[in-house]
Amino acid sequence: MTYGTRVLRRDNAAMRKYTAALDNYTNAEPFGAAELATKTSHALFRRTWIGRFLKRTTDVVTSLGVLVIGFPFLLAIALLIKLTSKGPVFFKQERVGEDGEDFALFKFRTMRTDCDDSRHREFTRNFIQGRLPEPSLDAGKSEVYKLTDDPRITAVGGFLRRTSLDELPQFINILKGEMTIVGPRPPLPYEYECYDEWHKLRLKVRPGLTGLWQVSGRSTVPFHEMVMMDIYYIENWSMLLDLKIMFKTVPVMLAGTGGR
Repeated sequence: MTYGTRVLRRDNAAMRKYTAALDNYTNAEPFGAAELATKTSHALFRRTWIGRFLKRTTDVVTSLGVLVIGFPFLLAIALLIKLTSKGPVFFKQERVGEDGEDFALFKFRTMRTDCDDSRHREFTRNFIQGRLPEPSLDAGKSEVYKLTDDPRITAVGGFLRRTSLDELPQFINILKGEMTIVGPRPPLPYEYECYDEWHKLRLKVRPGLTGLWQVSGRSTVPFHEMVMMDIYYIENWSMLLDLKIMFKTVPVMLAGTGGR
């Protein structure tokens, strides 16, 4: 059993039905890229217009609700950022979306403005190429596949990242149709450049705000397993699966599971 599916099964019995299938999927040899590409294409072709309509409607209604009803909360976060560090409230970053198309992703700023990303670039290369040590499966351990004690992150930014509250402005991206609520996370361009061809299959759909990776340990999940989770999600998509992931996301955010 892989780490991500162990977390899913341990934390939520309702997820067991499809995590059993995911165990077999993520343990499979991933390098049959042509076969994976064919299966993914067939899965996308099978999606009905009703399913696409329901997913988009859920995206729009939920995003409007969060941005309108949650405006006072978003404003409070913005003020906290402005009062505790120099720089803009929002951070706009180029990301790679569906079919490799670039778009501007919005986040609350969590870092200082005078940052050098060379350390993160090196970490990303090692992460994708599997050169990082595996974290402990002990829930009490803090090892993660992510930079820890990053000096670029502000005090408020650390809290926002642990709880994923820095991601809330991405509901704007969802309204614009650049993202969806549930889907693979969009990589940075220099991350995408390190991808093997089969890794790119995870971007055959719109990138998401949350997904299987987020509810299965986030940064405690290795890159290979994250990609296979995303491909599994694409091939087995349903509105029920989306709803399960959405409801699972809230307690994961509150607990800060896998977040740094």
